[in-house]
Parts: sequence; structure tokens; C-alpha cells
Amino acid sequence: MMTLLSLFGLSMTVLIGIIILVALVLYAIYAYNSLVGARNQVDNAWSQIDVQLKKRADLVPNLVETVKGYAKHEKTVFEEVTKARAALMQAGTVAEKAKANNMLTSALKSLFAVAENYPQLRAAENFKLLQEQLESIESKIAYARQFYNDSVLAYNNKIQMFPTNIFARVFKFKPREFFEIEEAERAVPKVKF
Repeated sequence: MMTLLSLFGLSMTVLIGIIILVALVLYAIYAYNSLVGARNQVDNAWSQIDVQLKKRADLVPNLVETVKGYAKHEKTVFEEVTKARAALMQAGTVAEKAKANNMLTSALKSLFAVAENYPQLRAAENFKLLQEQLESIESKIAYARQFYNDSVLAYNNKIQMFPTNIFARVFKFKPREFFEIEEAERAVPKVKF
């Protein structure tokens, strides 16, 4: 071993330094790639939520029109749903989308409360179909939201934990926001008999 080192004119200390440097470079490449992968996972998860929110927003006008035919005097409910849908379509950030989503959820609850007053509407095939589609989309949104928040958690942990936090700072990886519900949605419903 010594003859090989002397052949290249290297001392043992220099060789150890080169090995450590190579190990650090390899770890830096691994850390950067894992941060990029985690960031891309978050972006993908967000796009899944966005797709489901768009599907729901596209379904809302049909639902409103169906209910309108039966409940012509419920103008404020229709205006709230329309306004909430427009806010969702115009929202850009995660926080804006979450707020607009919560508005639309609340407005749709009001719309279904109106529909409860019209038994012939609830029995209509078109309304039933739209309601089933909306329920399916709501389930997909809940799953996509959970997947997104799990991805954000993993990503945020990665950029905040040592030693990848060093590389995250160097390469300017920023924490992401969770897709959260409003405080009013977190309250436990009161049930009275």
C-alpha cells in the first residue's frame, strides 16, 4: 500500500482527505436528488387535488341548474354557490385554494339543505346522479388532500432535518403549506334527539 501511495506521491493523510471529499460530494448529490424528489412528490400531490377541485367546480353549475328548476325563490343560495365556485377557479396559492374550497363546501351544504325541502327534486334522476358524482369527487378530494399533506410533511421534514437542511438552505428549498380546513369545519357537530 505504501509503495502505491509513494508511486503517486500521496501521503495517507491526503488519501483520507480525498476519500472524505468524495464521500461528501456523493452525499451532496444524494441529498439534492432526494430533496428534488420530495418537492416533485408535493407538486404531483397538489396537482391531484387541483384535478379533483376542478371536477367538482365543473359539476357545480349542473347541480345549481337542477336545483334552480325546483327552488326558484332561493336566489341567495345560488349566488353563494356561484361566488364560491368562481373564487375556487381564480385561487392561485394553496392557502387561497383551501379557503375557496371551504367556501364552496359550505355553499354546497346550503344548496343540499334547500334540496331537502323539495322531495320531487330529491327523487329526480338527474339530481341523484349529480349528487352521487359529487359524493365520489368529495371522497377523492379527501384522499388527495391526505396524500398531499403526507407529501408536504415528508418534504418539510427533509428540508428541516440535519444534515439535508444544510443542502436545502444552500439550494433554496422552501417549506410548503399544508392544505387545511377552516376552524369552523373542525368543530364537532352537536347532535340533539
